[in-house]
Amino acid sequence: MKEMLIILVAAILSENFVLSKFMGICPFLGVSKKLSTAFGMSCAVTFVMVLATAATYPIYAYLLEPNELGYLQTIVFILVIATLVQFVEIVLRKFIPPLYNALGIYLPLITTNCAVLGVTILNFTKEFTYTQSLVNSLGAGLGFMLAMVLFAGVRSRIEASDVPKALKGLPITLIAAALVSLSFLGFSNIANNLFK
Repeated sequence: MKEMLIILVAAILSENFVLSKFMGICPFLGVSKKLSTAFGMSCAVTFVMVLATAATYPIYAYLLEPNELGYLQTIVFILVIATLVQFVEIVLRKFIPPLYNALGIYLPLITTNCAVLGVTILNFTKEFTYTQSLVNSLGAGLGFMLAMVLFAGVRSRIEASDVPKALKGLPITLIAAALVSLSFLGFSNIANNLFK
């Protein structure tokens, strides 16, 4: 249980995919203008991360690796992720049309979100068990959500501020993203020292 908690906390804070590993930057910058869309996108990404891990782990461990087809890992994982994203898109279009419309082009882009592919591959790189992989994926999704929600709050404050003309738009957004990312540097090695 302690080990699972360490994996979860590390994935959320010290190994945050957006702010520490710089994966998933496209939706981080594109969908974080409003809190509601940032939260909705984060929920979709978290859902896809956990489901992708649940599906790809057995495929790799019991099909690809035993048959010495590990080199197909990336292609197979992308196909699985694309299928899951289509499923999420259909569900959102049917049950939550405002969120579907608000996410726009960024929803299908979850398929190419390197954070989703990254977490599925990282689970094997770190030699996690199936349960540890699921916990890591959940933590990565929650870390993505934390980064998105925090940055949506920062961006709403920026919109209400008097920003110099030269910094308006993308420049101030990138500066703010860098500062938020820098703040997560303080969480480095927290998982190693948290439960000693």
